[in-house]
Amino acid sequence: MSRSTSTRRAPILAIYATVVFAFIYLPIVVLILYSFNRDGVGGFPPSHLTLDWYRQLFTDGPIWDSVLNSLLVASGAVALSLTVGLLAALALDRASFPGKALFRRLVLLPLILPGIITGLSLLMFVVLSGAQLSLFTVFLGHGTALISVATTELFAGLQKSDRAQEEASLDLGATPWQTFWRITLPNLRLALVAAGLLIFTLSMDEIAVTFFLIGRDNTLPLEIWGRLRRGITPEINAVSTLVFAVSVVLIIVWYRIRMRSVGTEAQQLPERP
Repeated sequence: MSRSTSTRRAPILAIYATVVFAFIYLPIVVLILYSFNRDGVGGFPPSHLTLDWYRQLFTDGPIWDSVLNSLLVASGAVALSLTVGLLAALALDRASFPGKALFRRLVLLPLILPGIITGLSLLMFVVLSGAQLSLFTVFLGHGTALISVATTELFAGLQKSDRAQEEASLDLGATPWQTFWRITLPNLRLALVAAGLLIFTLSMDEIAVTFFLIGRDNTLPLEIWGRLRRGITPEINAVSTLVFAVSVVLIIVWYRIRMRSVGTEAQQLPERP
C-alpha cells in the first residue's frame, strides 16, 4: 500500500472512529448531564443545573441498601472466583490428567451460555438442595458463573510467567508451597488484579443470574430496573453517574498497576552489550 493511499484513507478512518466513539459514549455524556438537570429528563440541552438529585440520592435508603448488597456479593464473588479459578488455571498449566482438553473447554462454557440459562440452572440446583433464596445464593451464583473469567485470565498469566524463577527457587531448597507464595503468586499479581476488577464489574451489573437467585433483598441493578419500570428519574441518572465514576477509577487503578509492572519488568531485563 502506497503512502498516498494511506493518506487518503486517514480522514475516512478518523471520521468512522469519531462516529463509533460518539455512538458509544454520547449516551453516557447525556446521562451525566441529565443527572444535574433541575427539570428532570425533559428538554435538551439541560438549562438549569443543580445538585438536588444527588442530595436526594444520598438520603435514599433503599438505593444504598442495594449498593451495599451489590458490594458484598461482588466482593465475595471475586474471592470465590479467584480462588477456584487459580486452582483450575494451575491444573491446566502445570498438570497432565485424562480429559484435560475437555476440562479446558468446559471451563469456558459459562462465558458462552446465555445468562438466563445459567441463572435458571443455578435456581434449579438451589431448589433441589433445599436452600432458601438470599444474597448468599446470589453470591454463590455469581462466584460460580464467573470462575471461567478468573481461570481464563490467570491461565494466560501463567503462560506468560517465567518458570525459571520457580525452578531456581526449588533448586535452592524452597518447598513447592514456599515457591508458590513467594514466586508464583507475586508473578501473577497483574493477572489477579485484572481478573478481580473484571469479575467485580461483571458481578456489580449482573441481572440475569441475580434475578433467578435473589430473595427479599435487592442488588443495585435490580433496584434500578424496578424503578425504571415506573419511569426514568434524574435520581437514577445520578446513581448511574456514580457507578460510571467508580468504574473509571478502577480502570485507572488497573492501568497504573499495569504500567508499574511493565516498568519493573523493563528494569529487570539485562542490558545489551
